[in-house]
Amino acid sequence: MSGDHDHGDMQNTPVSRLWMALGLTGTFMVIEVIGGLVTGSLALISDAAHMLTDATALVIALLANNLGRRPADLLRTYGYARFEILAAAFNALLLLGVAFYILYEAYKRLSEPQDIQSVGMFTIAAIGLVVNIVSMRLLTGHKDKSLNVKGAYLEVMADMLGSVAVIVGAAAIWLTGWQWVDSLLAVGIGFMVFPRTWVLLKECINILLEGVPPGMKLDEVENSIATVPGVASVHDLHLWAITQSQPSLTAHALLAEGADAETVRRAIEAILREKFDLHHSTLQMEREACMPLERIH
Repeated sequence: MSGDHDHGDMQNTPVSRLWMALGLTGTFMVIEVIGGLVTGSLALISDAAHMLTDATALVIALLANNLGRRPADLLRTYGYARFEILAAAFNALLLLGVAFYILYEAYKRLSEPQDIQSVGMFTIAAIGLVVNIVSMRLLTGHKDKSLNVKGAYLEVMADMLGSVAVIVGAAAIWLTGWQWVDSLLAVGIGFMVFPRTWVLLKECINILLEGVPPGMKLDEVENSIATVPGVASVHDLHLWAITQSQPSLTAHALLAEGADAETVRRAIEAILREKFDLHHSTLQMEREACMPLERIH
């Protein structure tokens, strides 16, 4: 028996604004790569990699919105919602590869400095700052209504800081002639990408391995179910997530003598919703203890 399903997160996603933000971010990412090659600025190329995280976050939000709406079928009983996790994992691996390349290139340039066109670097970074501000404005009104939009908003905000850093670096190169500032900026932006990418990859792996969702503790959930009146014990408890915003639970509950199964089930679902914001549960009510298939300590 299952609890209520609520996918309001996807219903609140403003598709038109996501497309507009993706168009701006994706277009400027290409411009930044070309600008980095023309001006010789590794910092611009590094910032373009940073913008790739923004563009991918927007793509994932759109995928979640479109594929997540598809109904389940005979082959995919949970539907297509987890496709966004596969896309996010691919993105994380790609970004790690790009970040390592940028760090390697920066290391080479420290010993062989290249001539940087600081004026062109400054101009492109300033345009990038404007693009980030516009993208943030497009997403601001909906970031608190959708997890997908909030993730994209935070990516754009972080990239805005990267654009500011490149602007400051370009000004420093123009005023002092210190070409190594560009490589230093590239390394700094690369290290901004690393922790966020690692966290993203770790979350994806946890979901794909059916791990307990972040912020939830299995023993706390088990204890809460066990305290429901009419529950004698709990076993075969499993807690995982289909996607980041869709945690799920299955469990067997041994009923106390004289307890009504339907009343107990509804009470368990209520406490799962109220205490853990868990709306997708499958509960098996038992009159006699059975041998659990698996026990988790």
